[in-house]
Amino acid sequence: MYSNRIPQRWMILAACLWFGPWSFAADWTQFRGAGAAGVSNDSKLPPRWSETENLAWKVALPGAGSSSPIVSGDKVFVTCYSGYGIPKADEGDIDLLQRHLVCVDRNRGEVLWTKTVPGEQPEDKYQGHLADHGYASNTPVTDGERVYCFFGKSGVVAFDFAGKQLWKANIGKESSSRRWGSGASLILHKDLVIVNASEESQSIRALDKATGQERWSEISPSLNLAYGTPSVIAVNENRADLVVAVPGEVWGLDPETGKSRWTAEHNLTGNICPSIFSSGDEVFVFGGFRSAGSLCLKAGGEGDVTQTALKWSSRNSSYVATPVLYEGHLYWIDDRGQAFCIDAKTGELVYRERIADLTEGGRPVYASPVTAGGMIYVPTRWDGVLVYATQEKLEILARNKFEGDSSDFNATPALSDNQMFLRSDRFLYCVAAKDR
Repeated sequence: MYSNRIPQRWMILAACLWFGPWSFAADWTQFRGAGAAGVSNDSKLPPRWSETENLAWKVALPGAGSSSPIVSGDKVFVTCYSGYGIPKADEGDIDLLQRHLVCVDRNRGEVLWTKTVPGEQPEDKYQGHLADHGYASNTPVTDGERVYCFFGKSGVVAFDFAGKQLWKANIGKESSSRRWGSGASLILHKDLVIVNASEESQSIRALDKATGQERWSEISPSLNLAYGTPSVIAVNENRADLVVAVPGEVWGLDPETGKSRWTAEHNLTGNICPSIFSSGDEVFVFGGFRSAGSLCLKAGGEGDVTQTALKWSSRNSSYVATPVLYEGHLYWIDDRGQAFCIDAKTGELVYRERIADLTEGGRPVYASPVTAGGMIYVPTRWDGVLVYATQEKLEILARNKFEGDSSDFNATPALSDNQMFLRSDRFLYCVAAKDR
């Protein structure tokens, strides 16, 4: 079996170097954790849980959201929205929209504090695909001292660990051609907070971590419908590229200045929702609408690298979820409830199987997979969390559902120190084996 173990470890080590000294192995400080890989070294996560089994605690949230929890030390952070758009049958008054940052003690399951940020207008109405995910879809990021939150047209806001608001930065109040709302999450690079403000201003921006002041901004109409989170990728020991996927192209930017280093054209057009991820200097891109597919290319170089960077392309794709790479294979479940596994070296399909008994209508899966201990965990929106093995044949090991919670589960889980943190539109859950 082809193995990526060594490059993947190097990728995680490189991520720790770029994100600074406050990133620890047990922490899950951004969307998909260390290196945005979705991979944990945990080995004692339970395969089964319910409201009476392997549930350490749950806490009620002040509102809904599709953002993932993040973990730093003994604190869990998660964002929510309220005041408008809930319940779905009654949209309410858009002027009452507000966002929340909730800080929870990971050991006791107690809310330490909640901070509320009033919504700023104009805001897109709760309709179309925006109603599928809502107004808190951007996962926050932390450097171990501050938490940085992206609230779309209401801006980027920084808090300290005591809940004090440190700064707030406006990143635009426009809307994309679809008005689907914001979906990209923040990332950190050295002393910068980097935000894909494609929905708000068709721009990629870097803000000073300490002050929120803009350090650089690159504006392009090509960012329309680019919803994924960018990634800083270590090309070699001396160079890192900020890689961004947009319809029809992948960009490699200098993360210090935002200036273009390289571009590569591709045939994935329409909206690009999955986030960029990598193994070493190999970059994986998924998405597209009607021309959906996936590709692997080598990061780095200068200028137009279309002819030299491409390693493979495939018609197999994910529309919303970002796949996870583990031991040479890419795994994901698409928005139609099909489980995929492809070879990361060649792009060749290993399996594609429809998951039985998922709720019909809508999109049954929004969350991205994460993996630990040879198991993959994928929340479905309404039918529990699927657990299956990292192998070349689909084997569902469990489907775990909290029967008392019928709200949407749109968020990717966070894994830290053999605990899984799950959020729905109503609750934040901590799942852990009793002998952890």
